[in-house]
Amino acid sequence: MITRSSGRDALLLWCGSRAGLLLATVLGVTLGEYLDRWRKWDATLFITIAQYGYDGEPGRPVDEGLPAFFPGLPAALRMVYLLVPDWAAAGLLVSLAAGAVAMMALARLTEFEGASGWMAVLALLLFPMAVFLAAGYSESLFLAFAVPAWLAARQGRWPAAALLAAGASCVRITGLFLAVALIVEFVTKKEAPRRAGWLAVPFVPLVAYSSYHYSRTGDWLAWKHAQEAGWGRDFVWPWEAWRTTWHSAMGADDFAVAFRMEIVGAVVAVAALVWLLVLRRWSELVYTGAQAAALMTSAYYLSIPRSLLLWFPVWVLVAKVMTRKAWVLALYALISGPLMLVNAARFLDGAWAG
Repeated sequence: MITRSSGRDALLLWCGSRAGLLLATVLGVTLGEYLDRWRKWDATLFITIAQYGYDGEPGRPVDEGLPAFFPGLPAALRMVYLLVPDWAAAGLLVSLAAGAVAMMALARLTEFEGASGWMAVLALLLFPMAVFLAAGYSESLFLAFAVPAWLAARQGRWPAAALLAAGASCVRITGLFLAVALIVEFVTKKEAPRRAGWLAVPFVPLVAYSSYHYSRTGDWLAWKHAQEAGWGRDFVWPWEAWRTTWHSAMGADDFAVAFRMEIVGAVVAVAALVWLLVLRRWSELVYTGAQAAALMTSAYYLSIPRSLLLWFPVWVLVAKVMTRKAWVLALYALISGPLMLVNAARFLDGAWAG
């Protein structure tokens, strides 16, 4: 049963954690310097798309990796920029607002599943990669659509689920995996066939986005080929990806630390998939398993720990364990909390942090 306080508690945790992160990172720098510290890595690419489109900045070589980023976040950045004329600030504000929606939805989904909603939110906020929920990245905006979509599906509200999932598909390719998982959920719940037409809606943004790039470049799969061109995400067998990542993790440079985090993330991901399999949560296994398969058959592991932020079914299960055994939450906070702060500092210092 969903209580009235679940959303309020989630919002308090979200706002409190953002205030704490602000205090921990703003000291000793000017506002301009502070905003520049958040304009790192993918955040810069999202801003480039928002400013200039997928052809990139005029007069500079075209970045072939830009089509890998779906248009949802750049569109949101452009709208916020009309009110707040600083691109880095716009990214932070989008993530702040979207994160609030996502956390409230996660709390309500968790309570719908019979666990404590605030525990799921706190576990997610303490996860080592949680800095990306605050940065101008697409994780918070995706979750703001995806988690309410899944809650609507679990409640049998398929029109709402489909429309929200379509919003998620505008933000990340992960929306494709969500759309497929909704089909599995629909089938396993034995819903009336007359409602099945709604399940096509989440695929529309992907078709539209592919059509747009086809009109630009003649390539229906520009978003996929951009992953290969920009990050070397060519398909390999899983053991080859593991071997390449393992060798990279054995180095002495800063990137070796990141690859070690990738290996840990992959182990955690596999454990989570086994957990979902044992529980026979088929639709959620499809959603998470499809993401894992895509990431673990790339030339090397990249962003696997960060992708776990999007695995909301796992955060619900974690909250179920914590609801029964409060000491698990305490132990998790003692281990994960400091790692989250360290990774946030790494990101703000310009290191690759996931």
